[in-house]
Amino acid sequence: MEPRTLLLRFLRENLGLTGTHSGCETTSCGACTVLLDGKPVKSCTVLAAQADGRKVTTIEGIGSAEEMDPIQTAFWEKHGLQCGFCTPGMVMTAFELLERNPDPDEQQIRAALSGNLCRCTGYVNVVESVRYAAKLRRKGASKALGERGKKGEPQRPPREIEGM
Repeated sequence: MEPRTLLLRFLRENLGLTGTHSGCETTSCGACTVLLDGKPVKSCTVLAAQADGRKVTTIEGIGSAEEMDPIQTAFWEKHGLQCGFCTPGMVMTAFELLERNPDPDEQQIRAALSGNLCRCTGYVNVVESVRYAAKLRRKGASKALGERGKKGEPQRPPREIEGM
């Protein structure tokens, strides 16, 4: 890997993890948000080398079409997405918020999502989606990252990239 390779490009082009989207490439839109050691970062301005030895979690790591995370379910059920381009970044940011604060109020949700732009919505449904995801998580619909699985079934690890 070239030293100047961006984490966004490495994820998409080298690892085939295309759920992380490339939008502005200037940290303005948040479509490329991933978790780096559990914290949201804009992967369009992080060098892949900076992630070496660290834990990177992409949208693919929190759920799948077959087994959606409650945040993904909430965005679907509460219409928190329109075209879907910004959705992975919104979901990753919301995931970290709910890990840190399981019951955020509207102001806290809006503050957390302030670095994520959506050109299709007025954010009302996005905020409602995060509130609903928090409710689902409090009801036990989700377990912490890496602890998924049904009772009696082996736990599957999240799709993370560790020690790049």
